[in-house]
Amino acid sequence: MSVLGLSAAEEEIYRHFLRNPRTSPREIHVVLRTGRSQAQEAVDRLRELRLLLGDDEHTWAAEPDSAVPRLAEDRLERLHQEMRQLTQTRTIVDSLHRERPVPAAPDAAAGGIERLEDLRLVRSRIDDLSFFAHSEVLSAEPYTALSKENIEHARPLDLRCLRRGVRIRNLVRAEALRDAPTLSYLRELTAHGAQIRIAEDFSELILVYDRHTALVPIDPANTSRGALCARESALVGNIITLFERLWDAARDFGTLVDSPDRRNPELSEAQRQVLQRMCTVSKDETGAREVGVSLRTYRRHIADLMQLLGAENRAHAALLARDRGWI
Repeated sequence: MSVLGLSAAEEEIYRHFLRNPRTSPREIHVVLRTGRSQAQEAVDRLRELRLLLGDDEHTWAAEPDSAVPRLAEDRLERLHQEMRQLTQTRTIVDSLHRERPVPAAPDAAAGGIERLEDLRLVRSRIDDLSFFAHSEVLSAEPYTALSKENIEHARPLDLRCLRRGVRIRNLVRAEALRDAPTLSYLRELTAHGAQIRIAEDFSELILVYDRHTALVPIDPANTSRGALCARESALVGNIITLFERLWDAARDFGTLVDSPDRRNPELSEAQRQVLQRMCTVSKDETGAREVGVSLRTYRRHIADLMQLLGAENRAHAALLARDRGWI
C-alpha cells in the first residue's frame, strides 16, 4: 500500500486490525516489534486517514472497499497539484535569469545569437530545445544515414514531442531512404504523426524550435566547428523562409515510399527464392545451396531485399514481406 502513501508499519497495523477487529491498540508495538512511541505515531496517522475507527479500548479497520478508493483519490489530488506546480516553471526560470549579472556592453548572445563551438554543448542545447518544445519543430537534415546511436538518442525526444502534440516537420535527403534502419525510423515517426518530406539533394542543416529559436552550423561545410543559436526574430524568420522554400519543393515521404511501384516491385526469380529461403532456413550456406548461388551472392540478395523492405533485420524483413504478400 506504499503507492497510496502508507509506510510499511502503517500497512501492517491496518492489516492487523482487519484480522483482529475490535481489539485494543495498546500492545500493537509488540506485534510490530518496535518502540511504543513509533507504533502510537502510526496508529494516530491511521486514525487521521480514517483507516482505523473506534477508541483506545476497541479499534477496528475501515472497510477496504471504501478506504482504498478514498486514499487513491487523495493521492491523485496531491499528484495533480504537484504536476500543476511543475508545469508552472516560467517564474522559476525568470527568477534564475535575474541572478545573472547585467553585461557591461552588448555581446553576441545579448544580440540574439549565441556561438556554440563545443559539440557537446550543441547536443545539449538541441536536447533541451527538443524537450521543452511546445508547438512545432522544423528540421532540414542532409544526412545520408542515421547511425544506431543517432536513432536511439533521437527516438525518445521525438516521440515525446509527438505524444505531447508538438508538430514535427522533417526534411530528409532521398539517399537516406536507401539505409534500412533510417527508413524504418522515419516510418516510425510518420506512424506517430510526424510530417516528413524527401528532397533529392540539399546541403542546408536547419533546426527551428517553436518558431523563435533556430540552430544552423557555423560552417556548413564543416559541422564539427559548432553551431549558431539564433533568437533574433528577423534572422529566425529568414531561416524559416529558407526551410519553407525547401519544404515546398520536396516530395511527401508516405507518397514516395508507399507508392504501388515501391510497395510491390517486380522481384526477380532469384530474389523470390532467396526471400523464401531466408524465412525458412537457419543457415545462409543452406539457403545459398538450395537456390544455387554463391554465399556472397545470396547475402547480397538478402541485403537488397532488406533495403527494399525498409527492414532493420531479417526477422523484421520476414514480417514485412508477409505483410505485403510477397511470401
